[in-house]
Amino acid sequence: MTLQGKIALVTGASGGLGGEIANGLAAAGAHVLLHGRNAERLRPLARMISDIGGSCEIVVADLRQEDAAAKLLAAHDTIEILVNNAGDRDRRSLAGLDREAVRKLLEVNLVAPFDLARLLSARMPAGGRIINITSIAGQIARSGDAAYTMTKGGLDALTRALAAELGPRQITVNAVAPGFFATDANADMVADPAVAEHLSRRTSLGRWGRPEEIAGAVLFFALPTSSYVTGQVLAVDGGYLAHF
Repeated sequence: MTLQGKIALVTGASGGLGGEIANGLAAAGAHVLLHGRNAERLRPLARMISDIGGSCEIVVADLRQEDAAAKLLAAHDTIEILVNNAGDRDRRSLAGLDREAVRKLLEVNLVAPFDLARLLSARMPAGGRIINITSIAGQIARSGDAAYTMTKGGLDALTRALAAELGPRQITVNAVAPGFFATDANADMVADPAVAEHLSRRTSLGRWGRPEEIAGAVLFFALPTSSYVTGQVLAVDGGYLAHF
């Protein structure tokens, strides 16, 4: 039940969920590469990990750039755990979206995870782990969020495809699909009483998820004890998908 000696890369580690994922992997013993576009935003997380005796380093790259994946993988010959957490969102109706907006979202939410998995898996040893952070929006939809929903549905499908292709090499590929989490990015929604009322009725647990509640699911897929689990999408949503 340890990741001691493993190297893990967490993309989008400066966000609320990404930071908790990185912290959880470091607490389990992994050396964590903290990815973001701004090194200064990652320094508080790096200090936090250091304070608990964890090991980490900061890596900077813009996932919208074609050479981003190669740049992230340049520092280490072997990375055993990849967590594709970085993601953008563009909440607009069909009429408000154009091809360029959709392309930008695809680059971060789908093309970058594909490229990282493609390059990293070529040198990932048996027992390697790829964990994609998707969303319950990959399985259900709502009006005014078509582009994001499309990318997350694609990431669910990519998870299954990679699991099938990399399984013979004993590399597992799984996904975690968060529901409604009270992160800084969702601050406006968290402050909206109507959303809180909706979640009180719509989720089994009747509340927002706390960011620290995401790390356990990722850790489950990362540990050696889950070596016979692959191609799965685990919803961490307080029962949102199960409850009606």
